[in-house]
Amino acid sequence: MRNYLILLIAGLAFYSCSDTDTGKTIRPYSENPSYWEYGGQPVLLLGATITDNLFQIGHLETHLDSLANAGGNYIRNTMSDRDRGNQRAFAMTADGRYDLNSWNDEYWRRFENMLRLTAERDIFVQIEVWDRFDHSRDQWLTDPYNPGNNINYTYEESGFASVYPSHPGANEQPFFFTVPELDNNVTVLQYQEAFVKKMLSISLEYGNVLYCIDNETSGVEEWATYWAEFIKDNSNGREIYITQMWDNWDVTSPVHRRTLDHPERYGFIDISQNSHNPGRLNWERAQYIFDYVSENPRPVNSTKIYGSDGHDAWLHRGMTTEHAVETFFRNITGGFASSRFHRPPHGLGLSDITINSMRTIREVEDIVKMWDIEPRMDLLRDAERNTAYLAARAGEEYVIYFPKNGTVELDLTGHANEFTVQWINTQNARWGTSHEIEGGTFTELTAVNENGSIAVITRR
Repeated sequence: MRNYLILLIAGLAFYSCSDTDTGKTIRPYSENPSYWEYGGQPVLLLGATITDNLFQIGHLETHLDSLANAGGNYIRNTMSDRDRGNQRAFAMTADGRYDLNSWNDEYWRRFENMLRLTAERDIFVQIEVWDRFDHSRDQWLTDPYNPGNNINYTYEESGFASVYPSHPGANEQPFFFTVPELDNNVTVLQYQEAFVKKMLSISLEYGNVLYCIDNETSGVEEWATYWAEFIKDNSNGREIYITQMWDNWDVTSPVHRRTLDHPERYGFIDISQNSHNPGRLNWERAQYIFDYVSENPRPVNSTKIYGSDGHDAWLHRGMTTEHAVETFFRNITGGFASSRFHRPPHGLGLSDITINSMRTIREVEDIVKMWDIEPRMDLLRDAERNTAYLAARAGEEYVIYFPKNGTVELDLTGHANEFTVQWINTQNARWGTSHEIEGGTFTELTAVNENGSIAVITRR
């Protein structure tokens, strides 16, 4: 009896450990590695949140509940502490400067609280370790890493300047060159490494976490490589997945091959920047990525979808609210493993529009699982420009997204069955008409809503 009790207690201790310890870890889906699975079940990641560093907000729990109630299960989390009211990662000394050897416990408590709350709700967190906007322009003036703001090193010792006025896309900030293969700036690197280790000491206890090195970086490859290897080397044997988000909007450019060509380093891909591109170009460039990695498929994420009528610069580029919604549905139809609307005003955040968009996909998912179908534009006739987008398992299941009005012909030749067509309005996530069609020929389908609809077609 005593030995039995010892074994029972040991077993209970094992199962009371973190999600990672119990094997509940996000990883590529075993039956279709272009998607994610969690706890052995495939899962499609959808998101829309008010900001990017959610662990810093005071109403985090209610915001996560709102996301989950809308069918969302995916957030972006930068480790940033630059905004007004944010907690800084480092403790402050009596003279008002930061000590990079001492942590601000409240910053890290909030971070762990966010991971706990998301894990409880099966919400997935894509962490961005470094954000170029944290360390340039006005943000640099209050940055703890600025020598004028800490007690740990001087401008001379660090090689830093007092100002970096250029847009961070210029990549002029030596903060992003500290690694041995570049400037070998050990004075600063030791604190950067300590920060990442501290982050990992918390995040590795949770299995709902993905890692991205940088936010939309224009940096050099050596920087990303160093941190990808550093994170893996300090993962304590945990199963983790890492990517890098390059800034170049043309995802077919050689810059993106730094990630695409290294599946051993980068376990998934993030091409959020593709959302800058409109219409059919947005679709075709994404499909280039899927084709490029087809021999070694990995999940392709989009942790940011840009576009909002509330952002003047975006409007001048045609990146409207309509553009953001269309991109979301193109992503899902096109095989993305995740899609999340960017924060306002650069994106739509968690709003009525994005809530209905996520709910629409969850309604479709009740009938057809996206990981069971694949993009099949070859089965559409007259689908020019931005008319319609198709994913299918030919002869069985079809999902056709119409951004606006339009008519296409679906190739059902070779499948002499009857099919049921069900229409859902993407603006309100409500099912509309349904009807039967005969296979064995090309069948004409016309959108039922002028501002977005999906036809879900299944074999009877």
